Amino acid sequence: MPGNEVNGPALIIEDHQTIVVEPGWSAAINTLDHIILTRTERKQREAVIGASADADPVLLEVFNNLFMSIAEQMGVTLQNTSYSVNIKERLDFSCAVFNAEGQLVANAPHMPVHLGSMDRSVETIIELNQGTMKPGDVYVLNAPYNGGTHLPDITVVTPVFNGDDIQFYVASRGHHADVGGMAPGSATPLATHVEQEGVLIDNFKLVDEGQLREDEMISLMSNHKYPCRNPAQNMADLRAQVAANEKGVAELRKMVTHFGEDVVEAYMRHVQDNAEESVRRVIDRLSDCEAVYPTDSGQQIKVKISVDRKKREATVDFTGTSDVELNNFNAPQPVTRAAVLYVFRIMVEANIPMNAGCLKPINIVIPDGCMLKPHYPAAVIAGNTETSQMATNCLLMVLGAMANGPGTMNNLTYGNDRYQNYETICGGSPAGVDNSGRPFAGTSGVHVHMTNTRMTDPEILEMRYPVVVEEFSIRKGSGGRGQFNGGDGTTRRMRFLEDMTCAIIGSSRYNPPKGLNGGGDGECGKTEIRRLSGEMELLRHADQTEVKAGEAVIVTTPAGGGYGAP
Repeated sequence: MPGNEVNGPALIIEDHQTIVVEPGWSAAINTLDHIILTRTERKQREAVIGASADADPVLLEVFNNLFMSIAEQMGVTLQNTSYSVNIKERLDFSCAVFNAEGQLVANAPHMPVHLGSMDRSVETIIELNQGTMKPGDVYVLNAPYNGGTHLPDITVVTPVFNGDDIQFYVASRGHHADVGGMAPGSATPLATHVEQEGVLIDNFKLVDEGQLREDEMISLMSNHKYPCRNPAQNMADLRAQVAANEKGVAELRKMVTHFGEDVVEAYMRHVQDNAEESVRRVIDRLSDCEAVYPTDSGQQIKVKISVDRKKREATVDFTGTSDVELNNFNAPQPVTRAAVLYVFRIMVEANIPMNAGCLKPINIVIPDGCMLKPHYPAAVIAGNTETSQMATNCLLMVLGAMANGPGTMNNLTYGNDRYQNYETICGGSPAGVDNSGRPFAGTSGVHVHMTNTRMTDPEILEMRYPVVVEEFSIRKGSGGRGQFNGGDGTTRRMRFLEDMTCAIIGSSRYNPPKGLNGGGDGECGKTEIRRLSGEMELLRHADQTEVKAGEAVIVTTPAGGGYGAP
């Protein structure tokens, strides 16, 4: 009856339910005959961690998902508050949580090429601002040689203070539609120097103790030989990234308040330790192997994987990879590292966050001056998008896990002084075999591996830009034939309503995606321009041209390789 109260431990048994009143809680009946549970004693934190600080399996799963959930909430905030089609519609962004040393703790399932490299950006901010950061400060950078990928990917980093100490960092990386450069969209295949690709930002304080430095940021983006074409749009997206980080800050503080600082710090370590052990179990199954992957630019990626069974470690050695050349297919070292992290993370096949622990059992060797470790002023726009995909293909093929995917993001840019847009176009995913030995077929018309964006809806695209999507279809039968077929590529045809500059950065135009274990190769892609005369002009794998109103670009994307002899 109303007013009755019982302290836990106790059971309240009713006809259709049983309520457990745990120790430290009380249950009381109010005037509406509702049972109200109230905590009466503070939870003992020591009991959660345990004297040995060993991870509790249940709490480990809770924190695995909790850290990822915080990054996902950051992503939702970024999507909802951003302006550009690139971020709001295509979801070309990533968010993650890092510990006080800048090590990746957890990420949302966003862009692998971002997530595996973003910790280097956070470490750069820590190194260059040691002892000077204050609550309310936010930093921004896109420097490819200081943890970045390519210039359009701008990273915003926010320290999370606990009193006078920094407890976490949160970061968001978004692909901006234009950051200057020789052509609209900042993805010109003609660039041979990083300055030709746009504005390089290295360790700029975007927010100073809560005050947005908008004028200074616009000045940085404008005072350049090839300035940003729409700095107002850049600022809109940067403000959205700051807001996303603030969401992460709020959720992390809420988590610390709920669980206690000691528990959170312990499980940051446990989450990484669990990822490390998961990768070691993958390494236990591997054998020494090596492979060479030819690229459309005439270069090659060579990898050798050596397994030390006693230490349960693997060495991934890229010695023999082609040197930097006068093109922009040079992948900054963090991009190559991201590809390795991604490959070993998906080999785990368990629902764990991709974090720094995954790389602890892996030694990566990349020779200085090769295309996977360029130095300033090497151009890098295609290294992030194309070379990362090719390195991933090479690694998965040599491990016997998957046939080749498209090996490209099919980067299409177009624009003029008023409009600039960038999009990646999906192809076919490869067939392969999982850790249990079960083969699987590829999927048609999907973004694969290091990209995880989606296509802009035609309605949105046509509303925001002077283009008409005439066709977007599956290339039936283009996937590699096999016991399990590779996924089919796509055809995307767009007609321009204004004169524009149009550029494509692609791969697998001359070298088809290879099948695995007797499976057939996927079909190559191609890029064409339909001129006003009706002539079809075939572009190179990486090319740029001027188009008139009424002309159209047709991008035919590569398909995935098949698995097993048909």
